[in-house]
Amino acid sequence: MRTWTARTITDARPEHVLAALTDPERCRDWSPVDFDLDDHCCHRLRAGTRTRVTGRLAGVRVGFDVEVHRADGRRLALSAHGPVRMDVAYDVGPAGDGAEVRASVSLEPGRGVLGTVLAEATAGLLRAGALENAVDRLSRTAAATH
Repeated sequence: MRTWTARTITDARPEHVLAALTDPERCRDWSPVDFDLDDHCCHRLRAGTRTRVTGRLAGVRVGFDVEVHRADGRRLALSAHGPVRMDVAYDVGPAGDGAEVRASVSLEPGRGVLGTVLAEATAGLLRAGALENAVDRLSRTAAATH
């Protein structure tokens, strides 16, 4: 399993960052990959939330079963299982008048040729800065809405 990390400081308060992280509709504003919720699971992601998302990865429409393991005042942690497996965590803490955001994505290929190809495509996106861009957009989204 390979892991990528990103970090930023934002003017948004930690609770505003967590609000942007845990609102499924607002996730679209900052997510590194465009996606659709296959079901409308909730207004806020919480530990134990399970939902299905679909999107395009390397030109292929794929689906992921997402499970939220932790969603509290300091952390959002989830796993996504599909043609690749991803473990994702966002840690948020105070930094001056704003917040520090640390993100990590761990990636494991799925089975077969498709899993390998999609894992390499996802790794390419992450190497090209997709996670850093997402964290920066998250920062701006959280700051702009409060």
